[in-house]
Amino acid sequence: MKKVITLFAFIVLSILNLNAQREIDSLTYENTQDINFFKKIKNRTLVKKYRTINDNVIRIGDTVVLGNPTNQEINSDTYTASYGKEASGGFSNTRSTTKKTYEFIKMGRPAGLGSIITFMDGDAQVMASNSLKNTQVIVNEIKAYHRGSKKKPLYLVMVLGEINGRAFGFNKYLSVLDTELAIESGEILLKNRKMTREEAILKLKEAKELMEIDMITKEDFEKLKKELRPIIMKKQ
Repeated sequence: MKKVITLFAFIVLSILNLNAQREIDSLTYENTQDINFFKKIKNRTLVKKYRTINDNVIRIGDTVVLGNPTNQEINSDTYTASYGKEASGGFSNTRSTTKKTYEFIKMGRPAGLGSIITFMDGDAQVMASNSLKNTQVIVNEIKAYHRGSKKKPLYLVMVLGEINGRAFGFNKYLSVLDTELAIESGEILLKNRKMTREEAILKLKEAKELMEIDMITKEDFEKLKKELRPIIMKKQ
């Protein structure tokens, strides 16, 4: 019976995804925050190109790399044992293990078969592990969703597949649950990713320290300052 319910849920979700699909050529971060724009966008709208808050561009068909995971999972196991004829004494020991996982990248499609089976079993969604770091992947889909009702801003979900077409274990695809945050946090690496305002400030501070200890010249510092000024002065 459980398998029948799972299959039925999969078919229903597939039909809903097909019927609800819309398509737009380009979307920017500013669009996702502009109510006059996003109130016209339906959930699951297919986006061919997206420009992030820091002017990074990602398109369907692009090759990207999985960067560093930004989350950690801690698992604890407790062991107990007893000694003596009456087993009245004993000890317990707790062992904790920590593993890095991606905060914005999960295994499977957003509503794929693997995700549905996990949901039906009452388990939490499985996030991608550190073992996938540096894996090259292809952007198969980019879709826009509202953060609640149509009066809420948009966020983008990407579906990724391996370059060689193989599966990521049980799942053939990965889902990026928030494209903007995944890119800007470094979990998704783009070929020509632009420097963030925070990164530019840090780089300029480091250059100033180097200038003060005569490791670089004042001319080099002023040149770098001029290059970084547009990034630092950009209003977020």
